[in-house]
Amino acid sequence: MQERSLDRAKAHKPIVIEVAGEPLGVVVPHADGYRFLAVKLPAFAIDGQHFETVEKAHFAVSQAVRNGTLDPAA
Repeated sequence: MQERSLDRAKAHKPIVIEVAGEPLGVVVPHADGYRFLAVKLPAFAIDGQHFETVEKAHFAVSQAVRNGTLDPAA
């Protein structure tokens, strides 16, 4: 019984989203996709947003960096 709950916990493990080697947040499985949780400012601008895939979440964070809303060297 306990092994099953451990396997489930692994399946819900957060996935780190990095841009230019800087961790900016994580995505966690949620409903029909993933929810982004920011760990650095101003990635909080997209904190809590839902994405269909991890790749779409990563792209959204990358766009925030590219648009100058986040300096990965800060």
